[in-house]
Amino acid sequence: MKKKSKKNKNFNQRSFYFEDYLETNKKKKILKKTNNIQDRIYILFFFFFSLILIFSIKITHISLNNKNIFHSEKQTANFSLIRRDIVDTNGIIISRNVKTYHAAIDPKLIKDKKKFLINLRLNFPDLPIEDIRKKLNEKKYFRLKKRINQEEKNKLWSLGEKAIKFEPFEARMYTHGDLFSHIVGQVDYDNFGISGIEKFFDRELKNKKLLNNPLKLTLDSNIQHIINNELSKAIKTFDASGGGAVLMNVNNGDIISLVSLPNFNINQRTTIKDKKFINKITKGVYELGSIFKTFTVALALEHKLVDANTIIENIPKKVRCSIYEITDMKDHPKNLTVEEILVRSSNVGSVLLAKKVGEKNFKKFIQDTELTKNPEIELEEVGLPHPLKWNRCKLETVSYGHGITTTPLQATALYAALSNGGKLIKPSLVKDRKKEIPKNIISKDTSIKLSTILRKVVTSENGTASLADKNGYQVGGKTGTAESYGDKKNRINTFISIFPTNKPKYTLFVMLENPKINKDLIYNYRGVKIKALYNTSGWNSVYVAGKIIEKIGPILAINNKEFTDLHVVKKFN
Repeated sequence: MKKKSKKNKNFNQRSFYFEDYLETNKKKKILKKTNNIQDRIYILFFFFFSLILIFSIKITHISLNNKNIFHSEKQTANFSLIRRDIVDTNGIIISRNVKTYHAAIDPKLIKDKKKFLINLRLNFPDLPIEDIRKKLNEKKYFRLKKRINQEEKNKLWSLGEKAIKFEPFEARMYTHGDLFSHIVGQVDYDNFGISGIEKFFDRELKNKKLLNNPLKLTLDSNIQHIINNELSKAIKTFDASGGGAVLMNVNNGDIISLVSLPNFNINQRTTIKDKKFINKITKGVYELGSIFKTFTVALALEHKLVDANTIIENIPKKVRCSIYEITDMKDHPKNLTVEEILVRSSNVGSVLLAKKVGEKNFKKFIQDTELTKNPEIELEEVGLPHPLKWNRCKLETVSYGHGITTTPLQATALYAALSNGGKLIKPSLVKDRKKEIPKNIISKDTSIKLSTILRKVVTSENGTASLADKNGYQVGGKTGTAESYGDKKNRINTFISIFPTNKPKYTLFVMLENPKINKDLIYNYRGVKIKALYNTSGWNSVYVAGKIIEKIGPILAINNKEFTDLHVVKKFN
């Protein structure tokens, strides 16, 4: 019995160990399987996390990159300037090189030429489609359009045509379009200056050592805009064929504004051949008429032949010289002071003063002031006045501005000298340019006397420039009405002003070509509402100058405390 019992016990024991082994083994297999699944999950998680990280980095890189990618081809190397910026006196950009493109076509890559031409016609109706069709058939690479802008580039890219290629290059862009067209000039497709400042300073503008240093001009964009706008309106108001204006600092020769109309958009790179588009201020050569009477009076005062209050008695109605008769447009009193001769703008009175001055002194003055030579300015577009031959009657006609030509720029520079104490300073378009020692042409005493007389031309009851009398600006000046030299059909009406006359700082020249009387324009003439009586500069050029001074005065006064104080005092008195 005991043996049996033992067997049973052993059997049961074996059975126990067997079952335990199987269960343990089973658990180990389950655990191993679970670990494998977790490993795979971790691997998959790491894989997806890596993908997300890679895509995030790529998206961030693309979003921070300003470069527009239009197709997979490498378009160009890093952009680097090859020409300096040109800026105005306030640092406002006038001219700058930018990255732009030509659009070209590779016909071999076009699958459907008919569809491509239809798309071009719809998006670019100005393109010569028939010429493009012929070029496509020739299967040679060609340029579709030069100097495309960003909008045109986007439209071409949106066509989704692989055959369209964008050829990068550096282009010169002019931020103000036509505002500085006669001054800044242009460059060709190879970035060589071909006119204006661009040509005159071509080497300096391409100097690699100065690429980050803009060429600063004396011009003020805000004032340029105002003068351009007022002159444009005047041309419409008086139905003139053109006009010009220049504003200059009388003490240093800085040109603050130079406008010649009509002008043109220099971004369009069109060839201009019509003479009406010349720079009238620097290249135009004119007989400027009565503004020369100021020079005659200046010489008479400088040589102490007369004083401002000296009375010239028995002035005749006309003076005969050879076969010509010199008369006045209006009747004047028989006796006039030297001051009144200029205020009333008497031709005959000027002739009598010129005879006192003498041909020798007048010749020397013309020679010293270089009125009949090329104007010196940082432009190649300058005019050459006609040779002055001192034959019979030349002294008489020159005394009131006939028979002698010059450019508006030279006349303006001379008025600056007459008002700044007698120093003839050369005009300049470039800021902080090295100045030459000025030449003295008259004394300070004569200069002060002239400024006083020129003020009376504006304020006196008999003056010819009353419409320029703007409260607070102490404007003085002289009118001029003449025929264009060599073409009597063309009329030139001018007005040169200086302000403020108590301490001159600026001179403004305004000219209108072939103006007409505006019968509908009502003038405020010394508080009276009237219409124009004559087609002289006093009724058009003076009117425009007054409008300009009224608007630019506050801008000029910003950095000019004395001028500001003067304006405030006058305003509240």
